[in-house]
Amino acid sequence: MHVGLPMVANNLVESSAGEQQLCSAIVEFPLSELLPPESSPRTAGENAAHIRMLAESSTAFPPIVVHRRTTQVIDGVHRLRAAQLRGDSTISAVLFDGSITEAFVLAVKLNAAHGLPLSLSDRKAAALRILMAYPQWSDRAIAAVAGISPKTVGVIRSRSAEEIPQPTGRIARNGVLHRTDISAGRRRAAELFTADPNRSARAVAVAAGISLTTAKEVRKELRGGSDPRPARWAGADPAAGRASGDEPEARADADFGARWALTAAVLQQLRRDPSLRFTDAGRKLLRCLETPFDNGDDWGSVVHNIPSHCAPNIAKLARQRSQDWQQLALLLDQRSETG
Repeated sequence: MHVGLPMVANNLVESSAGEQQLCSAIVEFPLSELLPPESSPRTAGENAAHIRMLAESSTAFPPIVVHRRTTQVIDGVHRLRAAQLRGDSTISAVLFDGSITEAFVLAVKLNAAHGLPLSLSDRKAAALRILMAYPQWSDRAIAAVAGISPKTVGVIRSRSAEEIPQPTGRIARNGVLHRTDISAGRRRAAELFTADPNRSARAVAVAAGISLTTAKEVRKELRGGSDPRPARWAGADPAAGRASGDEPEARADADFGARWALTAAVLQQLRRDPSLRFTDAGRKLLRCLETPFDNGDDWGSVVHNIPSHCAPNIAKLARQRSQDWQQLALLLDQRSETG
């Protein structure tokens, strides 16, 4: 038997039932080995009346969620206290293998979804803590976890701007990274070109997380003797969405660096998602998404070493796989639109 848990890490697209299956069997955990959370989203502490109500109920408790490494209760402290009050020796539980920070996010999500709800002040405080840990999450993504409006998250982000690390992009609920400022990427590109003037624009684009066209613009300015101008380099990447008219290579691959940087960023976030890491289906999907190629240059090496007589069949298979992925993307888009 398995227990369902909401998806709480960076890819926050929920199923129609609002849950994803956590790949952990329900176990009977000794009450004596369980610890209360060191940092609970419920700042007012335990509710004695709610504990008594649970203890007097004849209904079986849903399993609590326990952080495996620390044995701290992530969700279900009131159920734990009720079980102790009834004199039980064990309680049904499911073990969570994520980090302490992920455990806190999971606790917020679960407490916002069922049981004794968090107060508004608790949810706002939780949103601030999540912002501190995951500043790259969008307001909507954090709102979906904390159970408050995106507008409220935006106000919290604005008021705490000096405390919150400033990311160069935002990760939406669908896991897509939206870059908001590439000035750091441009500066990094300038540093790389200065250190090695012969380094290719493509390699610099990948390393700096910017588009190929932008990397070429930085190189051109440096070769022309222009000093880097942060004011001009700040903000969104003006070259990311267009191709240079006089460079065929740029027209064909203007977003090369940005594409690979985004792929790496999104994969990293997905790997951290407990709802993918701890399910058979999730792990299978991650294996499919992960690629052994660090950048597009590796494809040239692969093609060069493929026997000519195999090329037609491999090309046919690649096209079929491409169609399969396009179909998956279409289904996921439809699911996102329907909520």
